[in-house]
Amino acid sequence: MAMTEMKNQTVIVAGASGVFGRHIREALTGAGHTVLGVGRGEGNEIRADLLDRDGLLRAFEGIKADVVVHSATALRKPPMTHKGMFGTDDLRVAGTANLIEAAELAGVRRFIGENIAIGYGYRDFGDRVLTEADEFAAPVTDPNVNRHLEGMREKERLAQESGLEAISLRFGLFYGPGGTDTLVHMLRKRQLPAFNDHGRLSPWTHLADAAAAVVAAIDRGRPGEAYNVVDDHLGFGQMIRAIAETFGTPKPFTVPTWMMGFASYMHLMLGVSMRVSSEKARRELGWQPAYPTVLDGLRAQARAHV
Repeated sequence: MAMTEMKNQTVIVAGASGVFGRHIREALTGAGHTVLGVGRGEGNEIRADLLDRDGLLRAFEGIKADVVVHSATALRKPPMTHKGMFGTDDLRVAGTANLIEAAELAGVRRFIGENIAIGYGYRDFGDRVLTEADEFAAPVTDPNVNRHLEGMREKERLAQESGLEAISLRFGLFYGPGGTDTLVHMLRKRQLPAFNDHGRLSPWTHLADAAAAVVAAIDRGRPGEAYNVVDDHLGFGQMIRAIAETFGTPKPFTVPTWMMGFASYMHLMLGVSMRVSSEKARRELGWQPAYPTVLDGLRAQARAHV
């Protein structure tokens, strides 16, 4: 059963000092919850490394909480190569197992896991609209791609097979304050090209809308369920051109996607095309994006920086 809406819960957030984690902290605090961040850096109430099981368990001694949110990644910038994703893959598998064990010691009841809609498959789905009923993170033959998919799959499986009320949120690609800034900086220095999308679309989620979905999942999510949380769909090239126009940077030059062949992961992502339905999240969580289109989100961010 879904939890009734309760304020003043204590929520442990793994990755609270990251870009998305900072949005989660703000949304949870605004909803009346107490946040305990978990991470290696300063600014976390619980200083620990998710991949250090013994150290994590020691750090949780004496901690009591109601909910844990796993939003930790190892990404400091958009990954260009498969190797750039390996640290996040590890956090989704070993990090999740360790966090669940620590959370159970803290008396946590509910687990909210960040995941990504790309887990439906690194390929072109054409006009098909993907829902939570579609197979998620099915194994493939490519060892690098399979490593990423295994991380997404295991993050959900480990939580669902624990004693916690597990809910997975499958987000689009993040943009917004903290997530778009690097791209704006690169565009200003003429370091970022646009691409020929050839009709391909990717799912996008504004960071603030993603954080709002975390709050909604704590209150109203059904244990054992996954929810797609996507605002809008836009090709990579379209997104880069939209950022340039909105923030008034120099117009990016356009290059064919094959020129990104040296960047194995980015090249793979440029070949993905998928449409993802968020109808279930809207219906069951009551989630409504504040920025229903990418242009809405980009324009709001640009106005805030004037």
